[in-house]
Amino acid sequence: MQPSIYFCNESLTLDPLGAIYWAREQTLIVSDLHFEKGSSFAERGVMLPPYDTRTTLMRLAALMRRYKPKRVISLGDAFHDGGAEDRMDDEDAASLESLIGATEWIWILGNHDPEPPKRFAAETTFRKRLGALVFRHEPKAGQARGEIAGHLHPCARVISEGRSLRRRCFAVGEDRMIMPAMGAYTGGLNILDEAYAPVFTKPVAWVMGAEGVYPIASENLAPDYQGRMREQRA
Repeated sequence: MQPSIYFCNESLTLDPLGAIYWAREQTLIVSDLHFEKGSSFAERGVMLPPYDTRTTLMRLAALMRRYKPKRVISLGDAFHDGGAEDRMDDEDAASLESLIGATEWIWILGNHDPEPPKRFAAETTFRKRLGALVFRHEPKAGQARGEIAGHLHPCARVISEGRSLRRRCFAVGEDRMIMPAMGAYTGGLNILDEAYAPVFTKPVAWVMGAEGVYPIASENLAPDYQGRMREQRA
């Protein structure tokens, strides 16, 4: 199930891969790709399988085949650090260059990648407005009608029948939305965490499942904790 929701009078499709498709503008929006996070950890002695960038690129390619967008907006932290471009495998770099060349591409700069990429040239900015919607990496405290941001990597812990299930989610309020991180090695911050207080009163968690995205009522959400409840992690 790929639901369309009305957000600031615009119809947006929430995809279970963690993207938004805005059909009226033929625009695909993704966030927090964190390319080369695995190799960054490896440089510090934490050895992880070096396939996170390729997995994330495969997700991007699948989304572009599905929606055939004329424009892609990446909401910051596309690259995990300043050396990510140099560490990227040649095959992965070629795949990314092919994706960028197939459409209009916009890099929103983030806290992990505050400078424009050198190897993967495209439009770069800290903020982009299209119609009623504003795209940036970090959500702005206070009122920000029409804002779609990333940065916080929202997740939700869903309680049902004495069990707990933790999944990435879209955090959606009346005036703003925070997207889940798409990067294969990105973690998540529970939407009940106090970090969301400056930007949300009570967001709705649209939780990503294997085949769809589902709204979860607030009474079925719980904070993260160490307990005896059975848990299936994302």
